[in-house]
Amino acid sequence: MNILAGLETFLYVISSVLLFPVVAGLTVVTLWVIVYFGSFLREYLERKRGYYSFVRRYKNMLDSEASISTVNGNIDIYLERLLQDAELGLIKSLDMIRFVIRVGPALGLMGTLIPMGISLSALAQGDMPKMAGSMVTAFTTVVVGLACSVVAYMVSLVKEKWVRADMREMEYMTELMLRNSDQDVIARSEATKQFSRSKIASPTARNDRTELEAEDEIFEETQAI
Repeated sequence: MNILAGLETFLYVISSVLLFPVVAGLTVVTLWVIVYFGSFLREYLERKRGYYSFVRRYKNMLDSEASISTVNGNIDIYLERLLQDAELGLIKSLDMIRFVIRVGPALGLMGTLIPMGISLSALAQGDMPKMAGSMVTAFTTVVVGLACSVVAYMVSLVKEKWVRADMREMEYMTELMLRNSDQDVIARSEATKQFSRSKIASPTARNDRTELEAEDEIFEETQAI
């Protein structure tokens, strides 16, 4: 029995120590949700006006990468790598909001159960003010944790739609850039062929050929003599 009582006391001490980190973490999560919701509203207004910041940044990177890759060759490989990196960045932008969706209720539940244990201990000791304070903390933390999770979930639904739309637009822009680059290569090839044909068909080229043929005939006659 002494061992069991010691273990129970040890667990009670651990849970009591965890109360401060849980409340602090829940406060940080709440502040982050407020700031993130403000940035979400700003992005919503920008998209309503037709301004897509991430897609515009990708367009600038695509143009610069295409100009460099055209000189170095293998433009399709470089653009495909650029597209994959941009899509990975979009997917990573949802990691934090998904983290809050899962962590918010967990912190709220921990913030509820720990003060309830403290309040029961205070009730056993007859300390009613301490019990009342612990119960207030318990109910407050669970409400805040669930509210953060609900707001984060609603924002994530809209953000995921935006991410899919941006990825589709980036894929379209990349495909269009590849199509235009292929047409440019074909046009340059045709221009080179036309230049070669015109050079061969020019009078200067014919005179050069005639002179070369005459020199060959003179050389053959010299060899025959």
